[in-house]
Amino acid sequence: MLSNNLTMYKLWELVQPHPFKPNSNQEKAILHTQGPLFLTAGPGSGKTRVLLWRTLNLIVFHDVKPEEIFLGTFTEKAAFQLQEGLRSLLGIVTNITGKPYDISGMYVGTIHSLCQKLLKERRLSNNDKKIITPVLKDQLGQYFYISKSSYWKKITQVGDFTGDANFIINQYFDKGSNSKHKAVINCMSLFNRFSEEYLDPILAKGKVDNEVLDGLIDMYTYYKDSLHEAGKLPQTDLSLIQQQALDVLANSYNSEQIFKHVIIDEYQDTNTIQEKLVFKLASGHNNICVVGDDDQALYRFRGATVENFVDFPSRCQQYFGCDAEEIPLDINYRSRQQIVDFYGNFINSTNWRKASGTGFYRIHNKNIKAHSQDANTSIVVSTPAKPEHVCSEIASLVKKLVDTNKVQDPNQIAFLYPSLKSPHVEKMIGALEQVGLKVYAPRARRFLEVPEAVAVFGIYLKIFGQPVRGAFPGADYKNFHDWMDKCVNVADQLIEADTSLDEYVRERQEEIEKVTSDHRILLEVVEQNQWDLSQPYDIGLMKRALYGARGLSGTAKKALGNIYFERIIEKRIAENKPFSLKYVVNAASSVDWSVLDLFYRLCIFNHFKTMLDLAEQGEDEGPVYSMGLITQYLARFTEEYASVITAQFLLNDKFQNTFFTGFLYSLFRLGESEHEDANDPFPKGRIPFLTIHQSKGLEFPVVVLGNPRKDDNGPQRVETIVSPLLNKKGEPLDRMSEFDIMRMFYVALSRAKNLMIIAHYKGTGQRLNEPFKTILNGNVARIPRFDINTLPEVKEDVDELPKNYSYTSDYLLYQRCPRQYMVFRKYGFIPSRSQTMFFGSVVHKTIEDLHYLLMSRRQK
Repeated sequence: MLSNNLTMYKLWELVQPHPFKPNSNQEKAILHTQGPLFLTAGPGSGKTRVLLWRTLNLIVFHDVKPEEIFLGTFTEKAAFQLQEGLRSLLGIVTNITGKPYDISGMYVGTIHSLCQKLLKERRLSNNDKKIITPVLKDQLGQYFYISKSSYWKKITQVGDFTGDANFIINQYFDKGSNSKHKAVINCMSLFNRFSEEYLDPILAKGKVDNEVLDGLIDMYTYYKDSLHEAGKLPQTDLSLIQQQALDVLANSYNSEQIFKHVIIDEYQDTNTIQEKLVFKLASGHNNICVVGDDDQALYRFRGATVENFVDFPSRCQQYFGCDAEEIPLDINYRSRQQIVDFYGNFINSTNWRKASGTGFYRIHNKNIKAHSQDANTSIVVSTPAKPEHVCSEIASLVKKLVDTNKVQDPNQIAFLYPSLKSPHVEKMIGALEQVGLKVYAPRARRFLEVPEAVAVFGIYLKIFGQPVRGAFPGADYKNFHDWMDKCVNVADQLIEADTSLDEYVRERQEEIEKVTSDHRILLEVVEQNQWDLSQPYDIGLMKRALYGARGLSGTAKKALGNIYFERIIEKRIAENKPFSLKYVVNAASSVDWSVLDLFYRLCIFNHFKTMLDLAEQGEDEGPVYSMGLITQYLARFTEEYASVITAQFLLNDKFQNTFFTGFLYSLFRLGESEHEDANDPFPKGRIPFLTIHQSKGLEFPVVVLGNPRKDDNGPQRVETIVSPLLNKKGEPLDRMSEFDIMRMFYVALSRAKNLMIIAHYKGTGQRLNEPFKTILNGNVARIPRFDINTLPEVKEDVDELPKNYSYTSDYLLYQRCPRQYMVFRKYGFIPSRSQTMFFGSVVHKTIEDLHYLLMSRRQK
């Protein structure tokens, strides 16, 4: 019994300065503790708070241990918010009762991350032995793995195609093309879908009467087997890791007893394998709670199956033989009344009834109500006109909103589009800039084309040299080399304007020439002595000859003669793990920085330092956010290819081919900006441009739907390929695209708090989706007649969840260096192995890192 008569009701009141007052349905959901629970949560209905308080109720008032709760979220950001909120609330409980709580063992995160955790869960091991956790490849890592030339050659041979494999694969998916890049992307989409559907390749082949699909299934089998190649650390991808977790659960005698409660957020976005997984986890106690909104199901292209949510009650009967209690969270606390009515009428305008006449493809009879009683105009539409006029009119309204302080910052106005690869986006950006407003739209183009990326990689091209433009066909190849030309031109301008930068670039060029010269000299010594580079390094036999090589630089000699390095060599020999001669030659002829280190060294020069200054002063955060994204890609290169740049890597244009025409060209072709990130920032002083998918789960005081058109091109090709291989019923293929478009626009329309602005294009080549065509041509409020004085003031956002700060990772880091805290904690910069030029500190994690640190000091 808790002391001081603590109750949930008292605890709600203790959360200051904003006590929580749940409505009746929220309270029922929070206090529900036994059996399946089905929460249908409309936009802005406070579901995050409900999940937080429900979890708190289980831990504090029902003695459920945190490690007995499995809480799956859609993003790591959502998981972090729940963890921090839970820590804060439990801290309040501890202050009252004196009872401490430890949630470090709690399962909270994305289902993918929790599957990783399950794979190394000792409670699931029948023999209590440590399980080797596979290395997880994300989408980008999967692409690099499959597209590697040697691997792609092997896997397409397995497909046993008659003719050009690339052309045959692409033709099967869409249209003929010999593009390897497109073939890899097509295979990835199919492989991932096979994995998400838990498809057995052998059984699938029995249903196939197409030679190309038969070959693709063989390729999928080879792909899965190759990830577990004997003698190598096992690997997996985001789709397969769920299969592996389910297999672990199936083979464990106590898997059904580990978790007393399974809670899954955004359940409408789960796939087939995830449904099997969560019901397996909950089967011991039948306590499964799912939260979601089928009208916000956007991720079919990632394998999501909305039927998991719509049919959840019947699935509970199927798996558990019992009913689920259904509680609707149907009060919108986010938006003004007209906005709620508008998106409700919009989604209901489509016929969701099943072809059989019985049942619906969505949760029927929803009644989302606005908590706000403000019925003034909150939906306005532009004058129907050509794009140029519409964009100008909307830009003028936005400018007026900013100038009259109807928003506290331009980043509170979001522009949403079905796709940012649209001429309407370019026109709107131009119109906003014309009235003096800055935008943040790194994903409107390829990210590599933003000014910050052009400047950084231009300097890299000057230092390492620009790859030669070949005579290869294709627009992508030409555009990429045009981009490199642009980067070099910008770099030339920066170098001309900054003599210090000019000197630094020349020093790095000379350093590269020096280490490559040293490498050739050392290889000549190896050849003259008829040594094998793979043999162990013998100090007594080899050091003198290498050290005394004619023409060898003093830097290389100091590296070879370094007493600390010799001690490490001797220690490795004693451990029977000697360095190879090749390793020593490379170590003595390598630069002392990685591509990420180089980035941080560039940050001391005026052009790049100014970006940090602007952010620190609160004037403009756009450039520094882009710089943070650059560090993420550079860190990715060091993970995938090389953390150290050796002369061997630099010789024969190998680095150029790997970094520029390999890594960066892949990002360029992928149009990696299409890889949406829920954690993308919204810099102060700039108006964000987002895809509607990116906006899911977010809210803004003002939202502009910049293009109410999305063409219905029918189901994705992967759907038509996989559907005949599955033994399940779902939404009909001929209506999938229609449903998905409606859900997408529903998400867009429900993001706004105070004002929703809709573009109404008219003229040659312009068209509106239904029901927009009917609605916008009816009686709607137009921008010219809209009185912005009717808009309420934007109140300062109050975080739904309490914040929890760490003394060591927040306060002490800020005290040590405010700028370091700013870039790493706020702007998402990835730390390099060393930022000696940037922060004056070096961090090393392994003995080899220590070695390279010593090597970096060889000139001292």
